[in-house]
Amino acid sequence: MSLLIRNGHIITASDSYHADIYIENERIHSIGENLNEDADEIIDASGKVIFPGGIDPHVHLDMPFMGTFSSDDYASGTLAALHGGTTMVIDFILQTQGKSLYDALKTWRGRSDNNCFGDYSFHMAVTDFNENTRKEVRELINKEGITSFKTFMAYKGALMIDDGQMVQLMQEVRDQGGMVTVHATNGDIIDSLIAQHKSEGKLSPLYHYLSQPEITEAEASGRFCDMADYTGVPAYIVHLTCEGALNATRRAGKRNQKIFVETCIQYLLLDASLYEKDFEGAKWVMSPPLREKKDQEALWAGLNQGLVQVLGTDHCPFNWEQKLLGKDDFSKIPNGHPAIEHRMELLYSEGVNKGRISQNKFVEVTSTNAAKIFGMHPRKGCISVGSDADLVIFDPNEEHTISVDNHHMNVDYSGYEGWEVKGKCKHIILRGKHVIDNGIVKIEKGYGQFIKRDKVSKVV
Repeated sequence: MSLLIRNGHIITASDSYHADIYIENERIHSIGENLNEDADEIIDASGKVIFPGGIDPHVHLDMPFMGTFSSDDYASGTLAALHGGTTMVIDFILQTQGKSLYDALKTWRGRSDNNCFGDYSFHMAVTDFNENTRKEVRELINKEGITSFKTFMAYKGALMIDDGQMVQLMQEVRDQGGMVTVHATNGDIIDSLIAQHKSEGKLSPLYHYLSQPEITEAEASGRFCDMADYTGVPAYIVHLTCEGALNATRRAGKRNQKIFVETCIQYLLLDASLYEKDFEGAKWVMSPPLREKKDQEALWAGLNQGLVQVLGTDHCPFNWEQKLLGKDDFSKIPNGHPAIEHRMELLYSEGVNKGRISQNKFVEVTSTNAAKIFGMHPRKGCISVGSDADLVIFDPNEEHTISVDNHHMNVDYSGYEGWEVKGKCKHIILRGKHVIDNGIVKIEKGYGQFIKRDKVSKVV
């Protein structure tokens, strides 16, 4: 199967130029002006921009949490991602305390394999580090191509590991060429504040936010940076939300330490005032919570300064009936927010079109940096000869409105209902196949492939 894209304006993390792209056998075969190839399909991209398929390195599909499951499974979630220009996701496997990493891998592969529309990979969340886990870390990196390991500094009794386990895990992952990522919030302070608010009868969604003040994230981020500096492991903070946590990474940089930082689209655009909408605020209950306007300003600056390298979503949707599990107690509201479909279009509309970031920065933080950091570049995240032909043909001028009535995510509300967006994904190419054509799906479930990743030590 061959495909020729004519007359496109190609945008990469470093370049901007007009050219044709010829694709053959899932890969980019050639790039140049006025290519004269006999292709099975031709797409005219006149007036459009072309950028690499998005990579969202932070999603939770079909995930068990607080007695229920996130409402998007691997089929609906990866299809919604494709509609929004994201051609690959990295999900999180959660080890059950007392059980093995491979036991968790088997469970998650049972959910994902042959069910994905888009390409996918995994991070492994380590919740019980011991000598058996240590051996499995080596096997996952060297045999399975799973090279990143998530840790939690909160959710005691379920997901959290202590600092001693953290350091031991960091040392083993470092030696094997992997990376440690972290949910950096101080779980002890948060648990104490939750108990205090509940004892005082303060049970609305607002108190979810007030139970996780900025200091809980700033302190944990700094502590994680210190442990990563001590061990020398490549390290990455997921869903960083606030100025205090960003400043912790700034301080790490002063001692010549490199910490990779991810934020999410909601932290750039939404703020904590939404928690004042009585129980409707449950729609935006996530951890860490939405922050203040000054934190949005810090994160936009962090993108442009190179302090924040990646934009994800932490996509973990729950239907309204599931959110109602916490109607009388904010601590029982399932934490999560639907965004997998809107990340690319929202960032282009609010970032590029409003002059906050350049087109090149847009590509860098939505695709290229994630590919580099997580060991997939140059196969993914770029437009170059020999790379996977993962492409988005995008109309930068088409205006549309986000709504539950037209999104493709399996959730019965939108966190961005009525949001006016300028810029629309028109054609999505995944491994050389035209998978979305103006909203029409042209593939079947199972087209998505599991992508093994290189050791992080080779790429950072």
